Amino acid sequence: MDSALFDYHLPMARIAQEPAAQRDASRLMVVDRKTRQITHTTFAQIGDHLPANARFFRNNAAVLKARIFGQRPSGGRVECLLLQPAEDAVTWWCLLRPGKKTLQVGTFGIDGEYSAEVLNAGENGNYRVRFHPVRDESVTDLSERLGIMPLPPYIERTIDDPRRANDNERYQTVYADYDKRMAVAAPTAGLHFTPDLIARLEARGAQFHDLTLQVGIGTFHPIQVDNILDHNIHHEWYEIPATAFESLQQTSPGPRVAVGTTSVRSIEDAMRRSQSAPETCLTPAGSVQAEADIFIYPPARLEAVDALITNFHLPKSTLLCLVSAFLSPGDERGIEWLLELYAEAIEHNYNFYSYGDAMLIV
Repeated sequence: MDSALFDYHLPMARIAQEPAAQRDASRLMVVDRKTRQITHTTFAQIGDHLPANARFFRNNAAVLKARIFGQRPSGGRVECLLLQPAEDAVTWWCLLRPGKKTLQVGTFGIDGEYSAEVLNAGENGNYRVRFHPVRDESVTDLSERLGIMPLPPYIERTIDDPRRANDNERYQTVYADYDKRMAVAAPTAGLHFTPDLIARLEARGAQFHDLTLQVGIGTFHPIQVDNILDHNIHHEWYEIPATAFESLQQTSPGPRVAVGTTSVRSIEDAMRRSQSAPETCLTPAGSVQAEADIFIYPPARLEAVDALITNFHLPKSTLLCLVSAFLSPGDERGIEWLLELYAEAIEHNYNFYSYGDAMLIV
């Protein structure tokens, strides 16, 4: 399948640089797959377009302040992006800038705060780094003190940009579990929820189930091959608690609503693994733990997602592949339809990407 099918042009003005003033004030495009009807509303009204007993499955991973800075012994500046732990709690896979020069020198840090050894280069331009915090603290605690939010490159910020204080709050869902600071990108579909909106939905009969997927930097990697089947899909660790997984396996009482593509990846990977090789993912307690390596694209059918909340994604991304498959399960017609929906969103001045508006597909 040609990756060019998932390409489109987005005016720069439509890339959101800041979130909506209030989370649920974001705009919402509602798409009915059966009638092909499109409704333009706000996220605060999402309950009007779902049954009262809808079951929401959301990713509660917290975004790590993964971008930290240091200096080489010569005084040269180093920018380090934490990706994921390696073999122990103080050794991490990281992206470094500059990478080769820092590897050659072998160390960087901040006097009085931490030192770091660059152990070796890995694949895809990453490096294995061992940290030595001066204080008695973990690497995640160190990053929480010294780091900044790892905003995607299309959100433009200077180091001292005053908007960074707002980013610390708004590039994080209101239900993020800070004991699970592991994501280097936000599960952005969940950014639109407020505590009040969640309470109102629950009062109507909705249920919310948490799962955790370690959103990695691979979520931003575009498809750079001509045939999407040749794309090397990224892997991400996830966990689905037993109660959530039990609910996922039931088709009633209400529709299963995935909050974002990260939730879809977790759900679909878990459902397929549990059916084909349960020993690879099911724990004795009934929860699911595994590393998602699933690539969803047309004409796939999803096993356990009845409705999807998602933001508007980058051209030629695996996320576009997933959403187009959900739009028209079992065939490839969702590709053209998705591009038509995106064209309408652009015409109606929707904002795109992480801080942008949302789409509900039912």
